[in-house]
Amino acid sequence: MGSVFAKTLVREREKRTFEVAAVPNVGWQASERSDQDLISQCQCSDWHRVERVLSRFTREISELRRQGWMDA
Repeated sequence: MGSVFAKTLVREREKRTFEVAAVPNVGWQASERSDQDLISQCQCSDWHRVERVLSRFTREISELRRQGWMDA
């Protein structure tokens, strides 16, 4: 898989990871993790769905930064 988007934020000992990766013959896989726990994951065959996921990730990352999370 090739990463299209990847961002990890940290706060003290906590870690949040957002990733979108290209998956051959499928499209893209988007996932969100808190530490090692999978929060959400979806496979998208349509780029417009990927754009919506990226918008949601961007909003969530902005909110986490406002709460004091920092880029890893």
